[in-house]
Amino acid sequence: MADLPSITNNPDIRFLGKLLGDVIRAYGGDALYERTEAIRTASVERHRGAGEQDGVDLELDRLDLDETLDFVRGFMLFSMLANLAEDRQGVTADGGADLASALDRLAQEGIDKPQAIALLQNALLAPVLTAHPTEVRRKSMIDHRNRIAALMLLRDGGATATPEGDDIEEAILRQIALLWQTRVLRRERLYVTDEVETALSYLRDVFLPALPALYQRWDRALGERTPGFLKPGSWIGGDRDGNPFVTADSLRAALGKASEAVLVYYLDAVHALGAELSISTDLTPADSAVVALADASGDGAESRSDEPYRRALSGIYARLAATHLALTGKPAPRPGPLKGDRYADPQAFRADLVVIARALAAGGGGTLSSGGALGRLIRAVETFGFHLATLDLRQNSAVLERVVAELLKVAGVEDDYLALGESQRVSLLRHELSNARPLGSAFADYSDETQSELAILRAAATAHATYGPACIVQHIVSMAQSVSDLLELNVLLKEVGLYRPQGDTPSAAIMAVPLFETIGDLEAAPEIMSEWFALPEVRGVTATRGYQEVMIGYSDSNKDGGYLTSTWSLSKASTALKSVFADAGVGMQLFHGRGGAVGRGGGSAFAAIRAQPFGTVQGRIRITEQGEVIAGKYGTRDSAMTNLEAMASATLLASLEPDQLSAADTQRFAEAMDRLSASAFEAYRGLVYGTEGFRTFFREMTPIAEISGLKIGSRPASRTKSDRIEDLRAIPWVFSWAQARVMLPGWYGVGQALDSFEDKGLLRDMAQGWPFFAATLANMEQVIAKSDMAIAARYAALVEDRGLADAIFPRIEAGWRQAHDGLLTVTGQSRLLEAHPALETSIRLRLPYIEPLNLLQIELIKRRRAGDADERIGEGILLSINAIATALRNSG
Repeated sequence: MADLPSITNNPDIRFLGKLLGDVIRAYGGDALYERTEAIRTASVERHRGAGEQDGVDLELDRLDLDETLDFVRGFMLFSMLANLAEDRQGVTADGGADLASALDRLAQEGIDKPQAIALLQNALLAPVLTAHPTEVRRKSMIDHRNRIAALMLLRDGGATATPEGDDIEEAILRQIALLWQTRVLRRERLYVTDEVETALSYLRDVFLPALPALYQRWDRALGERTPGFLKPGSWIGGDRDGNPFVTADSLRAALGKASEAVLVYYLDAVHALGAELSISTDLTPADSAVVALADASGDGAESRSDEPYRRALSGIYARLAATHLALTGKPAPRPGPLKGDRYADPQAFRADLVVIARALAAGGGGTLSSGGALGRLIRAVETFGFHLATLDLRQNSAVLERVVAELLKVAGVEDDYLALGESQRVSLLRHELSNARPLGSAFADYSDETQSELAILRAAATAHATYGPACIVQHIVSMAQSVSDLLELNVLLKEVGLYRPQGDTPSAAIMAVPLFETIGDLEAAPEIMSEWFALPEVRGVTATRGYQEVMIGYSDSNKDGGYLTSTWSLSKASTALKSVFADAGVGMQLFHGRGGAVGRGGGSAFAAIRAQPFGTVQGRIRITEQGEVIAGKYGTRDSAMTNLEAMASATLLASLEPDQLSAADTQRFAEAMDRLSASAFEAYRGLVYGTEGFRTFFREMTPIAEISGLKIGSRPASRTKSDRIEDLRAIPWVFSWAQARVMLPGWYGVGQALDSFEDKGLLRDMAQGWPFFAATLANMEQVIAKSDMAIAARYAALVEDRGLADAIFPRIEAGWRQAHDGLLTVTGQSRLLEAHPALETSIRLRLPYIEPLNLLQIELIKRRRAGDADERIGEGILLSINAIATALRNSG
């Protein structure tokens, strides 16, 4: 890969590509290098219009199986390095997405900094890491990638050697050589503990150091200390919806490992402060509060008798070490000679640190009050507590329903709860919630399912007592379709003391959060929440808390109704919920269940937050981050800070900016979207659910069966053993279409809707003046640009029933053409991504590297399905899936 395509001017790609070529030649030999280079050159020329249409196929035919595996690895690694180079150059970053720019924009609207600070006082922005299986790369691969990124930073600064003395470029070459020799595929499926460890590595190594530094940047932008509004969350170890491997043990492990990580971070930080704060009373009088801390520390060392700050920090360290022992059951890594009482909570630890901070600020005209390491530590304690990240619980409403039914039956309260109507259920559940009597008995026999659910909730109650209530705040109820679904959870929380009736002022230590997922559920959400808020006990709980969260699901709504209808239904539900919450006098917090691919809500988070309906953000928003998105956005401290600041800036703008639409435009745009959505819904449902044989077509055209061999998650791919599309999880649905370069969930139905809409001028007005519609089209445009109907046609040839393929694939092609042409008409462009040149260049760069991978994958699948049992074929298929996903960046 000595000479990269002229369509990129990114010097990092040229530099890293050359080094990769050197590695392939050194470890694979001249023949592999020359054959790989010939395929690369032919593919690049083909995409530039200079090569023969079938030239790439002729070159690929010359690869034997061993060469195929090496070739696929080489192209995958180039894509991985290209992604790194683009991230470094900010190709994927949003312009004007920093807090300073947001404040300038607000100032132009007459909104000053005090108003922004007032909003942030009660704000919450929470990226929530999940274990959804779309990250195909092993952690070892990502670690090497991050080391290369760190070395490139040193090179940017003009360094020629690492701090250890290694030549910079040789060190980068070594990391690429290690990547070449690192096994790409997992040999065993991931377990929940593996997923916990992976998430922990990001929280510990990136979020912990990045967030305090980011807050310091914001303090400077705001001119005062920024309220603490940004806090990370996680589902991993608590999300048991459809995952039988998440148990009470995995919950305890996730919480315990997180607590240990954050406590070790604090111990190291306090130890470093002790080395730094060498202030002597011989030179500076000591603050009385610091002297009191020093005297209480038990540090009587003569060598530190004149250094009260060090003695005070010795005592703090001893107490923190005792806290580590109490919470983890292990002695601190560096126990120290002093003994102390454990801290009761993070607030007590913070209070001691604040004593030191105030004393430092009081002297020398405030020279030592600028924050520094102590300021960052205080901010870390406020942000991460003793739990590191808030862990969500999640379970399907059907499971909670069965568990409550069994408890009621065994207790002799109701023999057949499942046969009751909704009003009867609500009445019965409210009665149970009005008294403190538990339903469960230690002497009764329960099903494994009921025992497992109760064990998890007991573990949650213990966690609250151990780590504090911030460790678990939400319990999400998947497929929530009624008020009884939420009351059932409260009944179970009552069993473990996390819901307490307390007369007229009940309390819930964990909030029941409905997840509305399908199109029908989203339409019903406002009515359900109105009924929920009408319950007196719910009003009491929400009044105490001040807000109620609702989660809206992008993935299942897309699979259910298609891209346009899903996107519009989510927007309409958010708007309708705003009115419901306002009438109830309750603050609204929406939790957006987004994936990486556009078909699962992916795309720019900055644009997505700003495109939320007016008045629905209200300074509080949580967003899932999953799969390949986690590594892409939070792989390094710098990328994490960039992406988190973009989300924070968008939240501020979406909450404070005036409505960009007039009332008249809002009405006419909404009416137009209703018509577009209905048309797109009809087209999508007609194809996916109304076409005979479509299920077979999908399973034979795409590598859905082969994807299961990747071992990229602990959760099963389907909710049941059925092969119906309704029962398939959204992730493999989207992932499979992406591999086949169709990307159907990200656009199908939109073309038909745009084509049949007569007033094209209105559509152009919507694209130019409505952030929601502009973001919807921009995300679809990226998907269409990455799709390729010529390659997709080759995948369609995998379908055994040619009549079936010939009946369905032309409909997909026609829908793609309509979406493509309709998009250009509405946006006024002459080609895709004309208005986004950096993204256009990025995609054009990677297409020549994806096409040969697709063609090889098709041939390998043909051989595998024909019965060829050579293990290298199976490995090649999985490698190609990995490589294509890496090149596409957001395929799942």
